[in-house]
Amino acid sequence: MRKNVPKGDFQVQLIHFFYIMTNTSTHPTALPREARQQFIIESFTKNYSDLMTGDPGAWRGKFRKMAETPFAFYRGSAALFYADVCHDQDPFLNEKTSRVWIQGDMHAENFGTYMNGKGLLIFDVNDFDEAYVAPFNWDVKRFCASLALLGYQKALSDAEISKIVAQGASAYARQIARFAAGDDKNFALSLDNTKGPLLQVLRNARTRTRVGLLDAETDIIDGDRRYKTNKTITPVDAATRKKVEAALEEYYNTIPSRKRRSRLTYEIKDVALRRGLGIGSAGLTIYSVLMEGDTQALENDLIISMKIARPSAASAYVNEPDIKAYFKSEGHRTAVSQRALQANADPYLGYTTVDGHSMFVTEISPYTADLEWDDINDLDDILEVVDGLGACIAKIHCCSDDDSDQTLIDYSIEEAINGVLDGREAEYVEYMTNFGIQYAERVREDYLIFIDAFRNHLIGGI
Repeated sequence: MRKNVPKGDFQVQLIHFFYIMTNTSTHPTALPREARQQFIIESFTKNYSDLMTGDPGAWRGKFRKMAETPFAFYRGSAALFYADVCHDQDPFLNEKTSRVWIQGDMHAENFGTYMNGKGLLIFDVNDFDEAYVAPFNWDVKRFCASLALLGYQKALSDAEISKIVAQGASAYARQIARFAAGDDKNFALSLDNTKGPLLQVLRNARTRTRVGLLDAETDIIDGDRRYKTNKTITPVDAATRKKVEAALEEYYNTIPSRKRRSRLTYEIKDVALRRGLGIGSAGLTIYSVLMEGDTQALENDLIISMKIARPSAASAYVNEPDIKAYFKSEGHRTAVSQRALQANADPYLGYTTVDGHSMFVTEISPYTADLEWDDINDLDDILEVVDGLGACIAKIHCCSDDDSDQTLIDYSIEEAINGVLDGREAEYVEYMTNFGIQYAERVREDYLIFIDAFRNHLIGGI
């Protein structure tokens, strides 16, 4: 029994024990309210207790952001999602389709632009911190539920929400079929083939510059750039800088050889500690490293992010020992997964360790612009955007980087997924639409349960 159990929790634990431990046929989403609340609390404490106790203030901030809307709650509760969906009886999973590289946090706001390794501005999935090898439908389900939540937040009708979710699932299945047929091998959403809101996001990204990013983050002092000091960026001491410098030597060797620049590029100018402010970064140590770039000109300096890599929320629910054993560290998992999921991945992608902590390393690109949903309200515009997002998910499942060196999956993913979808597309769209709508309803109820637990101090450690 845990210490300091709040009054009334003993009864909750008994209910939780009865429904989960002795009645294995009960799906967690069907638990009574008291037991469901405990299930939600444990989804956080089991996965993040060390971070929560290490920086309770950051987690209180995270939870307050999650309390703003059901969608914000959903964004911050991936561990709860996987604790639920791992119990699903999914008719589209088999031995192969249960072992696919997934992004791991596939919701409607995890899309945006990046400049790929070939210099092309692309709109695609972003944020691979939660990536893992798992059932392909975990990505699609998380995406579809997020669409339903988004539609509800925009006060759309039930019929309109169903149409939006179905569009996402249908777009995914269509693009998978194209890949399986050998078509669209170089598929990417770009300035040349998008319109409407997606084209606008790409145009916004195109107007951004490296100098603009550098000027926002740094000052020129004595003829060279140094980090500003503000509420999100603070200097590090000499001892910490030495540790980061040593870690970057290790990092250099994790970059694929043909993507490595000259040593001048990686020459360190300054190191700062960055405070994680997003819903997903609470309590994480993030070092920001200013590097020389390809030349000594000040306009092409680089900013590299070195962030503690946490276990994927999905990994706790994948009972495949060979998958877990494959990864040397969480940083290695994140880097390998991103190369397996993203065509022409970031050439600065790598991993290292600092003070025994596994770190994921990537460039902070000046050319990133996230998809913002606030001004996308017309149903036709929403459907057009969702069609592109569904195709992007199919792309990351099927198209890896040229330098992807993963050996976990030795078969064609597009053929494996198409094998379970071919001839069953209508059934698949109906299945995913029903899941998205029903799980979104569950999330809206969980959101209220979570707020009640948070405001009444039932979540230990914060």
